[in-house]
Amino acid sequence: MSSPKFIAFIPARGGSKSMPLKNIREIAGKPLLYWTAKAAQECQLIEEIYISTDEDCIEETAVGFRFSKLKVVRRSAESSSDTAPTEMAVLEFVKNYSFKNVVLIQATSPLLTSDDLFRGIKRFQDFKFDSLLSLVKQKRFLWEDFSGLAKPLNYNPKQRPMRQKFKGQLVENGAFYIFSHEGFLRHKCRLFGKIGWVEMDESTYFEIDEPEDFIIAEELLLNRLKRKEIKAKAIKLFVIDVDGTLTDGGMYYSNRGEELKKFNTRDGKGIELLRERGIKIAFLTSETTNIVNKRAEKLKIDFVIQGCKDKLRAIRELAKKLSISLANIAFIGDDLNDTDLLSTVGLSATPKNGCKENKKIVDYISAFCGGEGCVRDFADYIIENMHKKGKV
Repeated sequence: MSSPKFIAFIPARGGSKSMPLKNIREIAGKPLLYWTAKAAQECQLIEEIYISTDEDCIEETAVGFRFSKLKVVRRSAESSSDTAPTEMAVLEFVKNYSFKNVVLIQATSPLLTSDDLFRGIKRFQDFKFDSLLSLVKQKRFLWEDFSGLAKPLNYNPKQRPMRQKFKGQLVENGAFYIFSHEGFLRHKCRLFGKIGWVEMDESTYFEIDEPEDFIIAEELLLNRLKRKEIKAKAIKLFVIDVDGTLTDGGMYYSNRGEELKKFNTRDGKGIELLRERGIKIAFLTSETTNIVNKRAEKLKIDFVIQGCKDKLRAIRELAKKLSISLANIAFIGDDLNDTDLLSTVGLSATPKNGCKENKKIVDYISAFCGGEGCVRDFADYIIENMHKKGKV
């Protein structure tokens, strides 16, 4: 069995001078550790998640997340002390586990998303970096103490730049780092060789080190969750691309030359769950086959649009007919002919194997491929966010 290509490693010791057991302290209704573990769970490029701890209660909490990729490993008392660097815990781990690359994630960065991790891993791969870190861009004027006097570091006070034209500084936010197993054993450091970086939103600058940080991070996290909730609650029409989304995109033929398509039963259940909540369903495809009509009839689909060459125009017309706006529409599609519509509707998604252009613009990337449950997954995402009230 081959070694995983990318695994996530999340250190979560129990000791902290300012906040003992802060990694399982509640924030936005969940333990702090939950949010980074969830981001790793939802990142399709991460195969396994290892949470390293020295505390039974942290292990019990982590196991309770019931994330399919998650495993808990114990760390030594030496690597859990206040003076031990994170590298010591990483070294203990990499000596005993086999994998190619590790994504070191800090539990104190609850604003981390699966998309941040996905983009970081892709840059690490595409540019063949030896290591990579997450950064945020801040447009702040920096100063230092110079023998008791203030000295500017990144601008000239006589030519104070406008914020819009100020390039700012890249600042390490400590959210995650990527490096190879082999490279870490050689350098004993998380950053080495050809170092790459990926930018995260400026709001992710906050790490949770002190009690006051919880207040700031929780407000930012709740605001983000609220935006998802508002989008989900606005949905009145759920539109599904057929080939490559509702099916696996394969071309199947019977012995008599009849065209066949493979659908997923779980997707049918997801459609049913949405309908129970008053959401109408539409199939949208550029092809025209009787198979789609039969599947639509079985699932009691409200609208079937086949032979469609301009999907955005077709849905605009349907929205007008239903007296709803595009903000009231959710759409999941996989390929380039879906991009315009994905970038316009209120809530968008693409399958795990959707094209890279769509992955850059959608609200949600499913953990499942087309024809393998991605429609059900997106339906569950909508339903989950529809029913959030305040803290989750």
